[in-house]
Amino acid sequence: MLNAQGIMNELIGKTTIYADIFAEERQYTRIQLESSRFEKIEKGIDKGVGLRTISPWKTYFASTNSFEDSHLIDLSRQLKDSLEGKNHRPIKDFIHVTANYPFSLNINPRDVELRQKLQIVRKIDDMARAMEKRIRQVRVIYLDTEQNVSMFNSEGMAVEDKRRQVVLNITVVGEEKGELQTAYESMGGFYGFEFFTDERIEDLVYRTVTRLSGLLGAREAPMGIKTVVLSSKAGGTMIHEAIGHGLEADLAMEGMSCYKGMLGERIASELISVVDDKTIPNMRGTYAFDDEGVPSERTVLVEAGILKNYLFDRFHAMKYDAKPTGNGRRESYRFRPIPRMSNTMILPGKDRPEDIIASVDDGIYVVKMGGGQVDTVRGDFVFEISEGYIIEKGKIGDMIKNATMMGNGMIVLKEIDMVGDDIGFGIGTCGKDGQGVPVSDAQPTLRIPRIVVGGRQV
Repeated sequence: MLNAQGIMNELIGKTTIYADIFAEERQYTRIQLESSRFEKIEKGIDKGVGLRTISPWKTYFASTNSFEDSHLIDLSRQLKDSLEGKNHRPIKDFIHVTANYPFSLNINPRDVELRQKLQIVRKIDDMARAMEKRIRQVRVIYLDTEQNVSMFNSEGMAVEDKRRQVVLNITVVGEEKGELQTAYESMGGFYGFEFFTDERIEDLVYRTVTRLSGLLGAREAPMGIKTVVLSSKAGGTMIHEAIGHGLEADLAMEGMSCYKGMLGERIASELISVVDDKTIPNMRGTYAFDDEGVPSERTVLVEAGILKNYLFDRFHAMKYDAKPTGNGRRESYRFRPIPRMSNTMILPGKDRPEDIIASVDDGIYVVKMGGGQVDTVRGDFVFEISEGYIIEKGKIGDMIKNATMMGNGMIVLKEIDMVGDDIGFGIGTCGKDGQGVPVSDAQPTLRIPRIVVGGRQV
């Protein structure tokens, strides 16, 4: 048990406006199979403590894997010595809170034998290769984590939280006439081991291999300005990249986002509403408290096209006299928290997806988006289209390959003119400032009237 009171007492100096302690123990299993061989099997424990004190407007941070009170107190004193003025002010007694989740996890992955996890990974490899003989490479990664955290802050809050994640992903590479194509899928979230049913595993493999088979026989993507329909199956990759990062307060408030200073202004079509919701059951970006002990919430970012809020951690909320939104997140105790997304989504509209497709005379239907790049200052983006099809006279036609989609987030969001009444989620690990955190993103079916589609010249 940490002497949190004593450590906090040494963290707070005369100019300290906020300080916190983040103690973590993370247990995990990671299995990687490649070329039908188990390349990596890891079971591990990582634990340590992150210490932070904030003085206007600088952060002093240190981390250690020691839980010895004497070491932590000494480290806290070193941080405090960096502040101007060494006198400390009284600290509050801690109010202890334990995180509760409104959903149950039935089977703790820690209680499942390693052999059973290996069998799942091997089964996926066997199924994929049996479905498609042109496969040259299969990579399967299994991951489960249990993260136990204790957070103490200078406002007198002491929070205990236990978070779990399970993830399976598969990458398949196939070859046809000397050309390689790749397909990728993942699934998981804040679940117990019971999530990995036979039906879910078989669907994961089927969707991935079917996409690869289609790509191996697909036609080259057309190039030019096209009407694009983004399927809800694509998840929310576009919203995550094209607007989500630009609404994180460290970028939005400090001149690194095209959305700086636009609160209350129209930034999207009136059909578009965007939320960041940490409270959705079982999502990969779900948590009861963020990594600063702020309770999770559903943050409305855009309402009917009007920018309503940014995603704030404590530091930027204090600096800019705003309310923290529960988006202070960190990869582990080794990192300071920064503003990050959780479960970010465009809310459903009123159009039927089939009507959206039928409205397009000549366009592209995007079912899966791949990697991409975004310039948050200008809003420009480019994404790979991992699975896309021609739309001709309102009908979905041939599959395309080697396609990209290029545009500007602020322009695209304003031009979207149809929003489906459906919604689909995708999962991932979002990277920023050298840190990765689990996230989900989602969107309904969307119609973009004009956007640049790139292909490969033949």
